Order: sequence, then C-alpha cells, then structure tokens
Amino acid sequence: MLRTPSPKAKPVLRPGSAAGSGRSALPRGGLRRPGAAPAADLLAPPRDDAAQQLSLNFDAPTPPAAAAPTNSRGGNERRIALSGELFDYQLRRARRRTIGFQIDDRGLIVSAPRWVSLRDIEAALLEKERWIRSRLEQWQQWRAKRRLPQVHFADGGSLPFLGKPLTLRLRADLRASVLASSDEGDELRLALPADAAEAQVRDAVQTWLKEQAQRVLGERLTDLSARHGIHFASWKLSSARSQWGSCGADGRIRLNWRLIHFSLPVIDYVVAHELAHRKELNHGPQFWEQVARLLPGFEAARDHIRNEDLSSLPL
Repeated sequence: MLRTPSPKAKPVLRPGSAAGSGRSALPRGGLRRPGAAPAADLLAPPRDDAAQQLSLNFDAPTPPAAAAPTNSRGGNERRIALSGELFDYQLRRARRRTIGFQIDDRGLIVSAPRWVSLRDIEAALLEKERWIRSRLEQWQQWRAKRRLPQVHFADGGSLPFLGKPLTLRLRADLRASVLASSDEGDELRLALPADAAEAQVRDAVQTWLKEQAQRVLGERLTDLSARHGIHFASWKLSSARSQWGSCGADGRIRLNWRLIHFSLPVIDYVVAHELAHRKELNHGPQFWEQVARLLPGFEAARDHIRNEDLSSLPL
C-alpha cells in the first residue's frame, strides 16, 4: 500500500520476524515497510485469497484524545494505556489474514482478523508504541501545514478542478450546470438562484464533480489499459476517506471520485498504480516495474499525491 503524506502512515508486522531490538510482544511478529507504502500487518490465519485487495491509501489523522481510564468505550471504540497515557482507537474485525494499523483523520484504527484475541491486539499496540506516538505527532504537524482554506459554497467561491482553480457562479437562467471560461479563468456555472443556500450549492457542485469524475477517470482507465493490453473486470467510483483507489484480486477496480480535484498526471498515476496490480498483487520491485512500464516518469505524480491530505479537500 501507498501512504500519501510524507510522514509514513503504517508499520508492518509479519510472522516469523522480530521488531526493533527485541522480540515481538506477540507470539509472532516483525516490522516491514513494503516499497513506498507502509502498512501494518500482523499474524496470518489460513489463506483467503478471494478477499485479497491492494489499495492506494491516504491517511491524515487527528490524534486520539486521552480520556477516563477504561479499556472499552462500547461498540468498536477502545482505549489502551501506553506508558501511562491513554489512547483511543477503533477496533475493526474483518476477513483478513493480518492485523493492520492505520492512522487517518479518525485517529488510530486497528483492523484485525476475527480469530486474533484482544490480548494479542493490545500486545501489538504496546510493541508499536514508539511508532504510534511518532506518527500521530508527525501527522498533527503535517496537517497543520497542509490545511486548505475552507471553500465558500456561494457565488464567487473557488475549488480545485483537474489541478486548476474553478470559480463558482450562480445563474438562475441556466437549466443545467456548465463549465465555461471567462477573463478571470474557468467557471462552473450552476443553475441556481443567487440566494441559494450553501448546502444546495454544495450538493450541486458535488453532483457535477462526480459526473466529471465518472467521465474523466473512466476515459483514463480505458485508454491506459487498452494501450498496454491489461484487462480488468469492472470499475466504479469510490467515496472512501482513506483510499485513492483499490484493485481486488478479482479484477475489480475502484477510484476515488475526489481525484477529479487533481491534474491529469496525478490521476494517471493512480490509474496506473491500480492497473499494475493486475500483474502484481503486491508492492514489491516487480510491481513498481509494472507502474514504470505503464507510466514512465510516474515518480513526480506519486510524490505529489503522497503529500495531499484527503481530509482537507473541500468535499
């Protein structure tokens, strides 16, 4: 997996190795960072390849807050003491082979197989305490620097579209939203009265952006796959808050509609990344060779999307 902001988002624990200077607190465990996309994985039950999926993720967390000393808050929210300080985290049980740690705008999320005990999960958290503290601090600092101005959803508001500013204009005389050019630059003219409520403007903008994402992302995916003879089963838009895209072992591809905010080279990189998984369901050296074959000079776009905060986007 790829993580976008420059602070890495996840550690990886794998069976049969030790993490740090001592042995893992778990029966089995070790630290691994595959390629440029850190992820956290621990322990492995019987294989379930049908559920395997490769994702291009984005994480931008708000550090979890300390609270009253209790180990469970009900539901999926839990709490653990690390060196005397309480940390909240969300525990998710899923059909997967490993435990995964993720830090995003919701805080610390732990995804674990159903067969792994809570004791082992908490042992993994204790083992990765230094990493958790370091990454939460880095994410907080990074987000403070990267936070974008809030978009005003009214006439004259502006947001990014295909990497360039797009000014919102409300036009009651129109029957449908339309992209146009003016002396000041590109405009999205919405078929709304000048006094339209902000929520109404926001909904109209999001509807139009999703329509453009369906068209543009579909065209880029179809073109790149056809030129290189790569087949995929299907694709659709995603609204995920932590992934730019994903590719399942069954050939189904998902692309985040919010990619429409970025320039075509960045969109092409995400598309190439997911198509490369049709050849290599991993992030090893051969996977990156596939990406380079599909999109020579992809590195600049990869570095750009790594440094974008999905949670800071206007929609």
